[in-house]
Amino acid sequence: MTTAAPPFSVARTLATATRVLRQLRHDPRTIALMLIVPCVMIALLRYVFDAHPRTFDSVGASLLGVFPMITMFLVTSIATLRERTSGTLERLLAMPLGKADLLGGYALAFGALAIVQSALATALSVWLLDLDISGSLWLLLLVAVLDALLGTALGLFVSAFASSEFQAVQFMPAILMPQLLLCGLFTPRDTMQPALRAFSNVLPMSYAVDGMTELLTHPTLTTAFLHDITIVTACTLGILALSTTTLRRRTG
Repeated sequence: MTTAAPPFSVARTLATATRVLRQLRHDPRTIALMLIVPCVMIALLRYVFDAHPRTFDSVGASLLGVFPMITMFLVTSIATLRERTSGTLERLLAMPLGKADLLGGYALAFGALAIVQSALATALSVWLLDLDISGSLWLLLLVAVLDALLGTALGLFVSAFASSEFQAVQFMPAILMPQLLLCGLFTPRDTMQPALRAFSNVLPMSYAVDGMTELLTHPTLTTAFLHDITIVTACTLGILALSTTTLRRRTG
């Protein structure tokens, strides 16, 4: 018989986050995927546009949010799926541990890594690759972290619908690729066909890119920027809340 879940506890949430980080510490390939791959991709992009540095400036800031979102989505979905398929998640849910404690611990652990990842990518882009932005470096880091947290939330949510790591990876083109194509990275959203523009208006990555674009072109904090990061934050919290509905035992 399953023990009733207690109310939310900071101590249990921190204990869960510590356990997840301890497991990740012994997985160097995952650490490399989270911390090194986004930096390598941004550096590669910089030298692809070596003869046109202004082009890198126009897309580099946006990709500074997109790349961490993609990697955090992959890592979080696969790591959480392993917990499910190994039976770890079921054993935890049978303990006096609330869903909010468990989900909060996962989000906190991956969120901490998202902060490190975003800080590395931002420092590399601005100080070594000469990314030129008009806005604050700290605001750029803030948006990068929020985008990575959004990827974490999406990964936690979709992991419930996959039965293997291969299926978890298959969710990337279904969840992230439409957002990547419609976020305004390749062409301004207001020039898109009306139906596609309307669809892009409900995709969180669109507001992540819009926020980065605001920092690229405006030296001061704007209302549009606050609007964009508010939507990204709300989407992240909403997706995490939805994830609690999929966090259940698989057996009776």
